[in-house]
Amino acid sequence: MVTETPDWDFKQRDVYVLRELAAEPQRSSRELAEILDEKYGIDVSHVTVSESIRKMREEEVFREAIVPNEALFNFALFEFKFNPEHFAEEWHDAMVAIRDDEHTLFYFLSDGEYQWKSVMMFPTRAAESRWIHEFYKHHGNVVQNVRNSVVHNVLKFRTDPEIFTELMDDAA
Repeated sequence: MVTETPDWDFKQRDVYVLRELAAEPQRSSRELAEILDEKYGIDVSHVTVSESIRKMREEEVFREAIVPNEALFNFALFEFKFNPEHFAEEWHDAMVAIRDDEHTLFYFLSDGEYQWKSVMMFPTRAAESRWIHEFYKHHGNVVQNVRNSVVHNVLKFRTDPEIFTELMDDAA
């Protein structure tokens, strides 16, 4: 899923709304309007806050996803090294298979020898092993190696609300 940068003119209020939603995603627009007033001195109705959130969703300023508790799944980082001999004919099917697989949490391209990377989650290590086996059966011609690393002891699994303050320069 490659998208363009959202076409959004950030207001200071929008940045604060994003920060507060990152801190507590279940906050209502009424709660957010109260927080904007009490914490930031911005007097705005909950209807305006609700409308702003709706428009930011529509413009994909932020995405909402259900991410399971990290204790429920085993996470792994997968890196895919390509076989250039079959790449031209088979890369697309392999890419779609990884991107659309239910185990894929996060999928991205990077530079270097391993160009595709994904963070995947499996209920067991045996399920992870089966996935690798099936992937090689169906897409083994296009990859020379699938390198997987166990992700354990997840120490942080959230977005810090403070990250949105970096948008403030554009919002001023």
